[in-house]
Amino acid sequence: MNLLTTERHDYILEQLKKERKILVALLAKDLGVTPETIRRDLDALEKEKKLQRVHGGAVEFQQTNGEPHFSKKMNVKTAEKEAIGRNAAVFIQDGDTVMMDVGTTTIHLAEAISGVSGVTIVTNSLAAAEILNRRLENKEFEGKVIVLGGVTNPEQKSIVGSLTCKMLEAFRFDKVFLSCGGLTIHGVSDYDFEECIVSAGMVDRGNQVYLLADSSKINHHAFYQITSWAAIDYVICDHDMPNSWREEQLDMMLQWITAKGGEQHES
Repeated sequence: MNLLTTERHDYILEQLKKERKILVALLAKDLGVTPETIRRDLDALEKEKKLQRVHGGAVEFQQTNGEPHFSKKMNVKTAEKEAIGRNAAVFIQDGDTVMMDVGTTTIHLAEAISGVSGVTIVTNSLAAAEILNRRLENKEFEGKVIVLGGVTNPEQKSIVGSLTCKMLEAFRFDKVFLSCGGLTIHGVSDYDFEECIVSAGMVDRGNQVYLLADSSKINHHAFYQITSWAAIDYVICDHDMPNSWREEQLDMMLQWITAKGGEQHES
């Protein structure tokens, strides 16, 4: 590998780190080479597992071994998820009907809810239900918690299945707080088919839908699609919206809130 190729590869990886997604046409223009040269560079970097090729370019390399156990996910990006949870809790107001799905980021939302009254929270998360019940008992907020019925998934501490979906039909929510396994320019996805069906039902029954996602989910596509961006009103993330998504005018469709510490920053 000559020096010029090495320099190109370094530049490509630097741009990928900044933008989360890189495009062949733009790289070719920036580096003054042909698109075919960039495609060969991307192919070589993909073989080294430094990126993942997608149509028209590449995204960061992602392992595809399926969803990690709940307890392992709780130890990943904990500070970022706590900031997201605190920022999301601000949107819950007195008298709201709230749906909270499974996921470790929504767990931090459950931990952050305080000082509101008359709130009804529905969830299919066993872990969130336990936290919310404790906070009710400690009078950190006032209201009630409804746990959806169905089949338990011990690894993810969730409740899913046809009964869960049937129970969802009885509700209409002011606000739905959704987690995910991945988000790309094409929409929101997750690993488990049964959980995705339930999450899609939640989206359909929410007046406002908030997606809570840490930056590791950006440009990662999990196996099952939950919904398109058209159904999402707010994204709360620890990273700004990628510039390439702005070029697709995604910022015109929803409000992206960057959670940094305890503050909110619209981007």
